[in-house]
Amino acid sequence: MNVDAQQSPNAELSLGDVSPQILQFDTSILLKCGMELPEYSITYETYGELNREKTNAVLICHALNASHHVAGTYDGDEKTRGWWDNMVGPGKPVDTNRFFVVSVNNLGGCHGSTGPASINPKTGQPWGSTFPVVTVEDWVEVQARLATRLGIEAFAAVMGGSLGGMQALQWTIDQADRVKHAIVVAAAPKLSAQNIAFNEVARTAITSDPDFYGGDYYAHNVVPRRGLKVARMIGHITYLSDDAMDAKFGRNLREEVLKFNFDTEFQVESYLRYQGDKFADIFDANTYLRITKALDYFDPAAACDGDLIATLAKSKSKYLVVSFTSDWRFSPERSREIVEALVDNNLDVSYAEIESPHGHDAFLMDDVVYHNLVRAYFDRIAAEVAYDD
Repeated sequence: MNVDAQQSPNAELSLGDVSPQILQFDTSILLKCGMELPEYSITYETYGELNREKTNAVLICHALNASHHVAGTYDGDEKTRGWWDNMVGPGKPVDTNRFFVVSVNNLGGCHGSTGPASINPKTGQPWGSTFPVVTVEDWVEVQARLATRLGIEAFAAVMGGSLGGMQALQWTIDQADRVKHAIVVAAAPKLSAQNIAFNEVARTAITSDPDFYGGDYYAHNVVPRRGLKVARMIGHITYLSDDAMDAKFGRNLREEVLKFNFDTEFQVESYLRYQGDKFADIFDANTYLRITKALDYFDPAAACDGDLIATLAKSKSKYLVVSFTSDWRFSPERSREIVEALVDNNLDVSYAEIESPHGHDAFLMDDVVYHNLVRAYFDRIAAEVAYDD
């Protein structure tokens, strides 16, 4: 996310200032874990205009540490630019001159939607440790309810990278009649043991922090910063490739001579600590625990005894699946598992494996080939929308 990359076409175009919105849901939701939330609120943003027929809506699903703020800025502050601003906006691959884009902060999040830091109406105190574990299926259900409230019967496309791509895939299973196209980027049909292991180490860093207090740190007016910092440092290493880290940092020292102590001597150490500190300032530890669990639990084929082909047989969508050569967290082989299951179901699927040195974070980068591919696919979707009109 912080590695230098190619400039994408129309990178200078922007939505300008945008504003988040909140929808309150007073109808309860029964979560996959068995717990029922009697009410909840969802924070979201929209860009562009919904056409008269309401056929040009696109849902963007966010990954682990992102939010509903996909594009644009707040109050003209460039530091607040959305996490996928290079992809979404006027004249960009997901062109807001043609599409009505909806982005949602998922249930359990820490950027406005009901989550662990929210007040439990029954107790008047933050949910904290009592907030339920949520799943990708739960998020899709909430996103579908939001779409209904917005008057959107079906999305022209549901798109996401990483965990967002998993949500897009789940949409085609759980809401098969409500999504025309799924753009699944840098994702996998389920986590490998290694990925689950990385998540467990990150969670243990948080839960071992003396300021965690079993998840009820709000009552103590503290934040488990040390645990969050380590969790982010672990995660960040997995998002980048070895080549990208070597090109950016190598073995460069912060100063000219070795100190023979445990301060940050290498530039890469300083970078990781900076990323960890920044993350601990903006993210909630309880939310991090729940989102990584949602990643671990994601396994749509489990409903069909591990048969992904049978699981995707109910899909009616068309697909674009994208992977990146240097992504070792969600390797191209994992994307090809999805593609093979779709092909076996005779579904319409396009697949691209993009040459990139940037690792898993490549899906966030300005890359001309990648962006032009997405642009061309959305040209196809736009033509279908125009035909429907």
